Amino acid sequence: MPEKLNRREFVAVTAGGLIAAPTKVERRNILNFNENMEYRRLGKTGLMVSAVCMGGHWKRLGPTLGRTFHGTGYDDGDMDNIKSADFLKNRDAVISHAIANGINYVDACAPPEVLAYSRVLKGRRDKIYFGYSWHLREPRYPEWRDAKKLVSGLEAGLKEAGLDYVDLWRITLPQDGIPDLGELLRVEEATIAGLALARKQGKARFTGVSSHNRIWLKSVIEQYPEDIQVVLTPYTAGTKELPDDSIFDAIRTKDVGVFGIKPFADNSLFKGDSSPSSPVSEEDDRRARLAIRCILGNPAITAPIAGMANTHQVDNVVKAVGERRKLDTKERTELDQAVKEMWAKVGERDHKWLKNWEYV
Repeated sequence: MPEKLNRREFVAVTAGGLIAAPTKVERRNILNFNENMEYRRLGKTGLMVSAVCMGGHWKRLGPTLGRTFHGTGYDDGDMDNIKSADFLKNRDAVISHAIANGINYVDACAPPEVLAYSRVLKGRRDKIYFGYSWHLREPRYPEWRDAKKLVSGLEAGLKEAGLDYVDLWRITLPQDGIPDLGELLRVEEATIAGLALARKQGKARFTGVSSHNRIWLKSVIEQYPEDIQVVLTPYTAGTKELPDDSIFDAIRTKDVGVFGIKPFADNSLFKGDSSPSSPVSEEDDRRARLAIRCILGNPAITAPIAGMANTHQVDNVVKAVGERRKLDTKERTELDQAVKEMWAKVGERDHKWLKNWEYV
């Protein structure tokens, strides 16, 4: 084993040995490079992305901001937040700290997220890749199942956010099943044609989709390799790859970049409420780090997307990136117990569908 490893060669030492990135990339070609951050290749896009990225959801902000915070992190009430000085100050502090630590991707998947992050990132788009999805103007709603209309929706969102383009437009496919084959094909055709048109017009550098339907996601990866360059898919500390017919068979074959969403299973992994004064904050921090390390143990995952409520949580996930990938026996037992509790909580909440992503 070499005595000293150069991070520009992207080799990480772990308890399980060496993990080398597919290619060597010069430091100058990595956006917002930080020598203490690991970077992974985002599939066929060729982008080198930080091994942990920032998610748009801010569900855990209530305990941090108190009564000045509105909504639940993904509803109409969140539109009030982008008018709040306290909220914008928090988002600016968190994203500034993320940038300072070498994080170079933020994912926004709802109108308030797009508007908030475009605002706090003004003047520093050269530091971070911007992922975009305006779910209200995408084919989960029948009236948006047309390629030209999808692109018009993207144009409207860019204008509202003051953006000229996005680095990744990842259309959110309908979350519920579509039993009618004709309508399903309509969704696929509109999505793929819209993504291609947006790239051609320079409104999106790269494209992909997000889906909670594993079988459908695997199918579109296999059928549309030119347009599905990146996918966003649930991937928690309790996710396991199927030995046969796994979605990762298609991901590896088609060289698709993968962002893992819901790494903490909608916060079901944690015991506390993420407030700074929580009596279990230290244990929850440890659970978060174990989860990040476990997820990064799958080299097919480019990066998990974590929602971060404060700068301390940024420090915690960055710390996890620097720790060894392979969990020892004690850590594995600890995480297995946390995951068992996590699945029990998921079954009691609105995110029961996450159990469908235990085996992928």
